[in-house]
Amino acid sequence: MSAERINPPELSPPAGFSHAVVATGTRVVFLAGQTALDTYGKVVGDTLAEQFERALANLLTALTAAGGTPADLARVTVYATDIATYRTHAPELGRIWCRLAGRDYPAMAVVEVVRLWDDQAMVELDGFAVLP
Repeated sequence: MSAERINPPELSPPAGFSHAVVATGTRVVFLAGQTALDTYGKVVGDTLAEQFERALANLLTALTAAGGTPADLARVTVYATDIATYRTHAPELGRIWCRLAGRDYPAMAVVEVVRLWDDQAMVELDGFAVLP
């Protein structure tokens, strides 16, 4: 994939996301929402950071199985059940992102939701990637 990350100087400096991503490739992979489910379908992790790490790892596992890499991500949406907690832990979540996915940030949004499918889930990530 060819990905051009666009961050116009007229907009606030992005931190942990890109304002726009122009992706050129031949295959689009739509990634279903991933929470902190283990291989047995049980939510694991007692903290937002632990659940974020597992949910991101699950998303990247699906992407890898489809033939992609983290750099192929064009868009990711994060759904959090407590946006204040998410903001408080944003630096730690950013470090987790960099460790697992690198610094090629996709276009992103964080949305607060009342609850997720699994009652114990605090965060869910979905997105799409464009593969070469």
